[in-house]
Amino acid sequence: MTNLIRTYWKLHRISILLTLLCIGFYYTFAYHLDRADFVKLCSLFAALFFLCYKLIQFEKWNFKFLLVLGILFRLVFLFAIPNLSQDFYRFIWDGNLFVLGINPYLFFPNDLLANGNILIPHAQELVEGMGVLSAKNYSNYPPLNQLLFGIASWFGEGHIMGSLIAMRLMIITADIGIFFFGRKLLKSVNRSPHLIFWYFLNPLVIIELSGNVHFEGVMLAFFVWGLCLLASKKWVPAALLMAAAISIKLIPLIFMPLFFKHLGIKKGFLFNLLAMAALLLTLLPFYSSEFLSHYSATISLWFYNFEFNASIYNIVKELAIQFEAKPWELIKVYGKITPIIMIGLVVILTLFRNNRTLSSLLHTMLIILTAYFFLASTVHPWYLIFLLILGIYSDYRYPLVWSAVVVMSYAAYANPEFKENLWLLTFEYLVVFGFLLYESFKLRGYKSLISKNVGVHEDNSI
Repeated sequence: MTNLIRTYWKLHRISILLTLLCIGFYYTFAYHLDRADFVKLCSLFAALFFLCYKLIQFEKWNFKFLLVLGILFRLVFLFAIPNLSQDFYRFIWDGNLFVLGINPYLFFPNDLLANGNILIPHAQELVEGMGVLSAKNYSNYPPLNQLLFGIASWFGEGHIMGSLIAMRLMIITADIGIFFFGRKLLKSVNRSPHLIFWYFLNPLVIIELSGNVHFEGVMLAFFVWGLCLLASKKWVPAALLMAAAISIKLIPLIFMPLFFKHLGIKKGFLFNLLAMAALLLTLLPFYSSEFLSHYSATISLWFYNFEFNASIYNIVKELAIQFEAKPWELIKVYGKITPIIMIGLVVILTLFRNNRTLSSLLHTMLIILTAYFFLASTVHPWYLIFLLILGIYSDYRYPLVWSAVVVMSYAAYANPEFKENLWLLTFEYLVVFGFLLYESFKLRGYKSLISKNVGVHEDNSI
């Protein structure tokens, strides 16, 4: 046994030392970081990305070793209070409402707190923690997500930390599912299975999901599992899993028309019909005459009111200001135009692009989601995790690059007025656009800056 340990140490000592460094950095990130300290935040983030790269470089075929590391890194955050996002306060608030049988889509947290008749544990702390904007709006989280909030709050028994631990365990379980199903899907499209580690060990994923308890990972677990079943020609359960993914985060809804070409008109129609029927079933427990108006009004805030880490929108805004346009009016107009552009793009790619193979379907999804994020007025860092998972199934590595430089957007937290640093955002997007152009137009014979490690596959130029 001792000889075995010595041999293992000799073979993997560098990786073990890098692992200990990662754990130390993640611990510092989780328990000793003020988000206003942008230099420290960036330094930790950059160091973790470098260590992630080296671990994958040294151990990319040692699947069990890297799987264990990914789980350990996530568990570091288990008892931490999220320090880059306050959304978890709203998650716990909605979860408590769910447990009490109260519809979170019908009441403002502020109104319920002022009413005083509903006994929600730590109500004052939750409302203050979620922030003024969230407290004066209805919940915008889809039905299945509300169920998960409710389960976490029930297990937490009214304690904030207990609810956080329950949510983190859900998210970590989902990430492990993504690891196994994502690896299987890579094999289905004839790509190296080790590419899944660019998701599983990615610091953005670990920090934003396990650290800041965003549920993109749970949505992606259903989404990737559904695609795995689709690869096995099991389109009926795949449709149900796609409905579950949409009922956690709405974004996969944008891809549903693509299945008409992938499955054929008849099966594509049945696939969409089944998925939409299952989605409506998840809505039934929350349905009321006011539900649709409240929910659509809350969702519209993302298009007509909010702006964060935008690219094209910021360019349009700066140009419009030169012509004395009012930013608060511009975003409302911009918010009406971008959905029309996206609908047009989806229709064109559905009708005229070959989406019959799983590889081409995934690549079309990558194009659509990239266009959506480039046009969006709000691109929070955790949104990019969906783009990251799609990117590992293509030749393109700009989603990975973007996941590394998106930390620049957190410079806003260093400003007392929460004002974005446009110079840093410009740097972020110059890197992303520059790398995308490099990958799009460089001759195929040239070696990419980041190894693709793929097998035989079709040409997937954008």
